[in-house]
Amino acid sequence: MGVGGEEFGPWLARQLSRMDISQAELAERVGLTRAAVSAWVNGRSEPRDDTKRLIAEAFGTDEASLEARVTDVVTTLPLRWHHRRAHADGGREYGNAAAFAFDADMAVLTREATQNSLDERLDTGTPVRVEYTLHELTGSRLKKFLEALQWDELLPHYEQAAGAPQKVSRSLRAALDDLTAGDSLLLLRVDDYNATGLTGPEYADGRFAAVVRRQLDSHKTSGSRAGGSYGLGKATLWATSRFGLVLVNSTLSEAHEGRTERRVIGRLDLPWHEVDGDAYAGPAWFGEPDTAPDHRNVARSWWAAEDTVRDLHLERSSAAPGTSFLIVGAHDASGDAEDLRDIHDKLVRSLADGFWASMVGGRRAGPLLEATVRTLRDGRVIVPEEKVDPSVRHPGLCRALRAYLDEETVDALTSEKQVAEVEVPIVVTPRRGQVGEKGNRHGAVLLLTPAADGDEKHSRVVCMRGNRMTITEHRPRELPPGSIPFQAVLLAGYATERDGQDVALAEAFLRASEPPEHDRWDRTEELTSLYARGALTRLKEFRAEIDKAVRGLVQRETAPRAEGPAGLRELLRLDYSGPTQRRSASFPIVDRLDATLKPSGAWSVAVTVKLPDADDPWLLTPVAKFDVRSGGRPVVDWASLSAMDNCRLERGNLIVDAGVRRAEFHGVTDPATHPVRGALARLVVEVHKARGGAA
Repeated sequence: MGVGGEEFGPWLARQLSRMDISQAELAERVGLTRAAVSAWVNGRSEPRDDTKRLIAEAFGTDEASLEARVTDVVTTLPLRWHHRRAHADGGREYGNAAAFAFDADMAVLTREATQNSLDERLDTGTPVRVEYTLHELTGSRLKKFLEALQWDELLPHYEQAAGAPQKVSRSLRAALDDLTAGDSLLLLRVDDYNATGLTGPEYADGRFAAVVRRQLDSHKTSGSRAGGSYGLGKATLWATSRFGLVLVNSTLSEAHEGRTERRVIGRLDLPWHEVDGDAYAGPAWFGEPDTAPDHRNVARSWWAAEDTVRDLHLERSSAAPGTSFLIVGAHDASGDAEDLRDIHDKLVRSLADGFWASMVGGRRAGPLLEATVRTLRDGRVIVPEEKVDPSVRHPGLCRALRAYLDEETVDALTSEKQVAEVEVPIVVTPRRGQVGEKGNRHGAVLLLTPAADGDEKHSRVVCMRGNRMTITEHRPRELPPGSIPFQAVLLAGYATERDGQDVALAEAFLRASEPPEHDRWDRTEELTSLYARGALTRLKEFRAEIDKAVRGLVQRETAPRAEGPAGLRELLRLDYSGPTQRRSASFPIVDRLDATLKPSGAWSVAVTVKLPDADDPWLLTPVAKFDVRSGGRPVVDWASLSAMDNCRLERGNLIVDAGVRRAEFHGVTDPATHPVRGALARLVVEVHKARGGAA
């Protein structure tokens, strides 16, 4: 056998296909039988050295190429777009349904894309590195990129797809009009390093096919430790593109076709459309035309030259394995990030919020992730590369986890810098069919520390498992009066940095209870299908145990400490205004408020209202006022109001059902109605109760 990069048989078969030479033709050129060539192709034998020289001559190459087998004899074929033909049965899809499972929001994108990178971490002794690069193209640079992308060939498909009355078509129409009018295109490249890369064959099972050619194929080789499980998260890449277009460049950790660097392909998701009388299903791929008989003329991935990846803005900063995804026409559909700086800042915030725990290291375990964000315009740096520092946004949470990883926790708090650790039990329900099996107990870990002055939110429990990605934030109920503001982290399953049967069972149980967004532990079809009755009850008991553990820690004696950031204390007041100002158990009262002063000058507030038991629903009207230096308190308008927990919003009023004891809403004030800048006045939040309750 030779010492080349790829097995001789598959390599030879591909060369014959690429050169359109049959086995019989090659046999005739080298003076042997077709059976001999068939044996080489099928791996039953390998030609002698003198025969290899004849094969090299027939291919028009040298013998060294046959020995190395790391390149194709015909190195390049013309790149083209291959559009999938419409279904023969007349079925139509007006868009990729998987893309509608998530909002086209930068925060959602960072959560899903970075989670996938974490799940594919290669060397578990070092962090996976994720780089987000925003790049706005205009003028000649935009023209050059569109030429490399063969935009003129795509444009008829876009024009036809944008003409239908469906939602996706209307969005495409707006994107095309903006591109023409603005002569500007925003690219967002997501690169990961120290990751496995898109390994595997072009069409059969593997990472490449799961990401590029399939839907709802998770193909997580990290097994039970993986954050994702539905195979939906990758759809956020295409959903964040206004054109449904993503280019891919992968450096593989395992060679495919004898190579590892610059495996490139593009994928486009359009709705059903017709061009020149031919109907197309919507999906399309950009690559070399496949010459294999089973997939002839299908666009497949190719091993790109360096100048090609440069023209397509797919250059990687190192040869470390991993994948680059280029989102063409990136946008944030939430509307709260309009310009480059806003999007840059949102990416940084979202990475810190979703993955702060993955970026924290200590003696017990190092950081799992490093992340950076940078922003360019036509090759010029607009915002320099910024390394995400989770301790800036979440100092208290980072302190808590670092103390656990450094084994420096305590049983009870006696000072404001300490971190208390307590076990929180969860009983994992047996799987269906396990007759006679009882539930298995797992000891999750609760870490609690006094809130830091830099914390924007406090008195919540951040829950996680697996690779330490934030799953949900839990607000403990019935905290004792005078409880200290705190930060708490709940580590379950493999997030405890422990192994064992109970850890694996708890990890699988909680993973099964997560929806595609992986943002809570609750009822799912997988949970109720796989686990015996009582699974939901075990989750409720788990939440109750978390609350119990928090209450046991926050009511302990602690050293004197400040009551929160001085600036925030000066600018916030919580009021209840109703038929009387007297605090009474017979009326709802504001129990907690978390507030942030946004760069726009607006106040963003999350308000928890405590309500007495009542037989009728409550109708509450939130009111925001400024407590200025002189005169009355002017009312400011809400730019937005939304019901968060145990309530609903109708015509600006909150409806809280009878018997509900606690409700939460979120509001953002309208800076245009502020009598003074938000930083110059105290914000007063009042909750008015309408007479007669809710009708």
